Amino acid sequence: MLELSAELNEETKIKWDRVRSRLRAEFGEATFNSWLKSLDLVSMRDNKVMMTVPTRFMRDWVVSHYADRVRDLWQEEVPDLQSVDIHVKPAEYAKRETPMSAAESKVAAQVAEAAPGQSGSEDGQVVGSRLDPRFTFDNFVVGKSNELAYAAARRTAESSMVTFNPLFIYGPVGLGKTHLMHSIAHHICERNPDRKVIYLSAEKFMYQFIRALRYKDTMAFKQQFRSVDVLMIDDVQFISGKDSTQEEFFHTFNALVDQNRQIIISGDRSPTDLEGIEERMRSRLGWGLVADIHPTDYELRLGILQSKAEQAGCKEIPQRVLEFLAHRITSNVRELEGALNRVLAYSNLVGRPITLETTQEVLQDLLRANDRRVTIEEIQKRVAEHFNIRLADMYSARRARAVARPRQVAMYLAKQLTSRSLPEIGRKFGGRDHTTVMHAVRKVEELRETDSAFADDLNLLRRMLET
Repeated sequence: MLELSAELNEETKIKWDRVRSRLRAEFGEATFNSWLKSLDLVSMRDNKVMMTVPTRFMRDWVVSHYADRVRDLWQEEVPDLQSVDIHVKPAEYAKRETPMSAAESKVAAQVAEAAPGQSGSEDGQVVGSRLDPRFTFDNFVVGKSNELAYAAARRTAESSMVTFNPLFIYGPVGLGKTHLMHSIAHHICERNPDRKVIYLSAEKFMYQFIRALRYKDTMAFKQQFRSVDVLMIDDVQFISGKDSTQEEFFHTFNALVDQNRQIIISGDRSPTDLEGIEERMRSRLGWGLVADIHPTDYELRLGILQSKAEQAGCKEIPQRVLEFLAHRITSNVRELEGALNRVLAYSNLVGRPITLETTQEVLQDLLRANDRRVTIEEIQKRVAEHFNIRLADMYSARRARAVARPRQVAMYLAKQLTSRSLPEIGRKFGGRDHTTVMHAVRKVEELRETDSAFADDLNLLRRMLET
């Protein structure tokens, strides 16, 4: 039987924190939260690392898809590393550490009720994702860029009838799609506790379907997802290129529409622009109301900062600091809130008052990044022009060296010059896997060291993009 270590020394904890941070940065928030966040470090003895996850299914998936990268990152921390072993956590330790919110408990109970005896995963875990208690309609700041999405979400949550089916909310990362999705789920559960709701990411829908296939349990899966009142799928772009998952989602979609059940979906682009999604599925997704969220304007960013500062109970933040942040951090709301949190944490930990000067000092790296903000689309266009290939070749399946090498260069520059995660970069290049991006980055770094002409080309492209 696996024995859990009572404690880890401070140095080992620091190493594990660095490994976790790298995993989060490389695989993105969605994948990290779904599969890697639950990894616990048990012990590190004799250069052997032992880790656990809550269920056998998660263990099999992590070992199959992420174990090599986990080992590589540990190798950087422990040069003499001998092994990294991942086990299933013993049942007596696999208890939930934080209680569910009231609304979340309702969602979880409804998911279980939707398919008696089928919780959706092993060890009593439910298929519904946890709801963030902070994400409600009351603290969603509305502006011109998101007013349609907000109004549609509110109408859908408050209506006892199906008004838009599906409601499809889309926009770039970090602008509030998930906030609205959580708000809808909270509102429905509070107003209509008897309605059966399932809320989860498209990625988790795929994993649950794969599990059902693996354990020959597809009938229970179908029953579970086709007997709900409201089905909410976040980040639908994750099923891009996954044909069997799309097929099942297509039939689930049709079954719920035929029963006049509500479907709510979010994605990073409109249904017509989703790559790697079958035409019939794109058509279905655009049946109802499609509401987009645009990048924020200055007034909305300032309103968000004022709201967050008020929620945090921080009245000592000068107005000109909030105005400065609203002007300078323009990429997305998530980064804007992160900047404010860093400033508040610095003031609290160091004991210095918040001023414009200390804000600039604390956020100098983030401010530099926003000063030279480069998009993946710009990188693809510039690299295609430089190597005299079609822009479409950046997304195509062609593997000829004359096309593949420029594509690798563009992936490398996207990793170096943007804050996008590896999975996000892969999706921008025709729905490629994050491992393809990792391989491209390594290959370009090798060529840069061994081929001076290639290194000159790379430096020229980087200078053109940064200026």
